[in-house]
Parts: sequence; structure tokens; C-alpha cells
Amino acid sequence: QVQLVESGGGLVQAGGSLRLSCVVSGRRISMNTMAWYRQAPGAQRELVAAIMPGGSINYSDSVKGRFTMSRDNVKNTVYLQMNSLEPDDTAIYYCNLKGLFRSDDYWGQGTQVTVSS
Repeated sequence: QVQLVESGGGLVQAGGSLRLSCVVSGRRISMNTMAWYRQAPGAQRELVAAIMPGGSINYSDSVKGRFTMSRDNVKNTVYLQMNSLEPDDTAIYYCNLKGLFRSDDYWGQGTQVTVSS
């Protein structure tokens, strides 16, 4: 059974930082594409960052230079370090695992990030 459990969300003032964690069980993160998505109220879910099995990382333009995604293959955990947070970053952040097959698509329960101005 594949499980993704996020943590680290919270309330922070603009300009502050948070680090999100996503602990994965049931699959090795090093062999799958891991991603962070977010969904603001009334908006569609959007990709924030993704790390490929080979280690390359892609970021959305809106977070480039402020957010850093990383992974710890020993702990089977991915992270999202978020710096210089802005009110527009307020959203529920979701961890996602995608494998080789279309059915290999798993989501965590989400963690709320709220940035006050």
C-alpha cells in the first residue's frame, strides 16, 4: 500500500519561511517522479515543483528562486523549503508520486499553508 503523509504547514507572515515534508511508504521515491502541488481556494491545483528519478528538478515560474525541493532517499522523504513567502502562496500543498504506469498516481492528504500580509 502506498502512503504519502505531508507535514510542516502552518501560518506565517509574508517574508517568512516554512519547510514541508512528505514521508512516503510503499514505494521508493528515488525510482519515481515526486512533486509538490498546491490548490488555493477557488483555483485549480497547480504544479509547484517536481523531482525526477534522475535527480533533475523543475519549478513553476511563480516559485523559482524562492522554493527548493529536495529528497532524502534513505528516509524516503521529499521536502519543500519555502522562503520569502507571499500571501499568494496561501494554499493547500499536496505531495504526489507518479510511477511508470498511469495507475501509479498517489496523493497525500495535503497540508495547509497560510501566509498573512
